[in-house]
Amino acid sequence: MNMKIILLAALSVSFVACLSEADTKVPAEGGIDRATVLNDSANYTSIQWLDSIQDMGKIREGQKLEVTFRMKNTGTKPLIVQSVNASCGCTVPSKPEEPVMPGAEASVKAVFDSQGRSGVNHKTITVVTNTVGTQSHVLEFNVEVIGSTEGPKASTPQPVKPGI
Repeated sequence: MNMKIILLAALSVSFVACLSEADTKVPAEGGIDRATVLNDSANYTSIQWLDSIQDMGKIREGQKLEVTFRMKNTGTKPLIVQSVNASCGCTVPSKPEEPVMPGAEASVKAVFDSQGRSGVNHKTITVVTNTVGTQSHVLEFNVEVIGSTEGPKASTPQPVKPGI
């Protein structure tokens, strides 16, 4: 009798485990299972960055700057942007939520907050995708932030006259 209860319990656990595993393979919107695509090299595609390094010129301190990096899916499979991460908290990136179909273009955007960032700023954004070769792509932008005219001014060093 004791053996029958143990056998019945083992079968019940196995049955429930099989049902749980079947539910995890549900495709995402558009019939594309993102987890499968990102982990299966047969579903990798190619990407072309149309502007991966940008010089944004000058802005005034306190302004917010939006930077757009354009990309094109040059492969034959849907391109999925898994994540985007900025090099610091002053830059907030965003990514396309839907897969980028072959031949289509999309963009990664970033908003840079220049408050307290006077001087030349070099920022990077790391993008993780399902691409052949490397899945990690680094985007860069430079911007010079001109300090505000309000508040204390930094002292300017005086030139030294030689021979005195």
